[in-house]
Amino acid sequence: MRQSSIHPSALSESKDIGPNTQVEAFAYIAHKVRVGKNCVIGPHVCIGKAAVIGDRVIIRGSAQICAGTIIEDEVSIAAHATFLSDRDSHSGNVTDNPIVLRRGCKIGASATLCAGVTIGEYGVVDAGAVVTRSVRPHAIVAGNPATVVAFANTLEAPARSAAPSSAPVQATESKVRGVKIYELPLIRDPRGNLTVGEFERTLPFVPKRYFMTFDVPSFDLRGEHAHRTCHQFLLCVRGSCAVVVDDGLNREEFLLDRPTFGVHVPPMVWATEYKHSQDSRLLVFASEYYDPADYIRDYQIFLKEAASLGPQHER
Repeated sequence: MRQSSIHPSALSESKDIGPNTQVEAFAYIAHKVRVGKNCVIGPHVCIGKAAVIGDRVIIRGSAQICAGTIIEDEVSIAAHATFLSDRDSHSGNVTDNPIVLRRGCKIGASATLCAGVTIGEYGVVDAGAVVTRSVRPHAIVAGNPATVVAFANTLEAPARSAAPSSAPVQATESKVRGVKIYELPLIRDPRGNLTVGEFERTLPFVPKRYFMTFDVPSFDLRGEHAHRTCHQFLLCVRGSCAVVVDDGLNREEFLLDRPTFGVHVPPMVWATEYKHSQDSRLLVFASEYYDPADYIRDYQIFLKEAASLGPQHER
């Protein structure tokens, strides 16, 4: 295994540079920085005091990494990205509010990350984005301030037309384990249209609770959790929003844009709703009464529990 390679014009005050790591011209690495193996630190990159950089990390030219930043394995940072610190400028001390980049995430060229944000696993920050709050795993963010515009490695379901009034309720399996999508009949009438579904006959369970979200800012996310035992059935009765369902292996996105299209989300599926139109009204039927202990709100805990169920687990 080769030793690290540091260009003669580069300055590294740290000796903790992993093997096979390349530090290019005019880069600066402050003291107490730890850099893993098989990394590339590009020309004119500046890495502040006590930053921790994992293995197989690529930091392109002129990126500015502030003190105390934590970068996990296989992260890619494009040229001129800037990480802002809230360190005490007088004492020079690193605060307890670091920027954290989780495994496999990608930071675009000239993006700006504000102090304290975390970019989740395999998240993507588009070029020029200004990130002022943390980014969920797999989310793609863009703009100033950055908002979620999509989720990485997510299948997007094709648009569907409403079922005719004579058709029975149609349920179709999703790519995500246990999730089903429902086409409900559309009954047209000059006095006003109608759609109908019968729980436990044409729909999947008898609800014990319902709730509705409305007046949701278009840039905000709802949901972002899984349930251990509760089933949910989602209908956007006005306007539109998108729902992303995730079983830990597969991820699929559906556009809820009419009251005749519903999605059944079973237990142990992570669900996130976003892209809300200004007039969106999302109605959710739940199979259980509200129980805080039934919620899984940490994605890493969800992945561990989902993996423990095994591939043959029936929901």
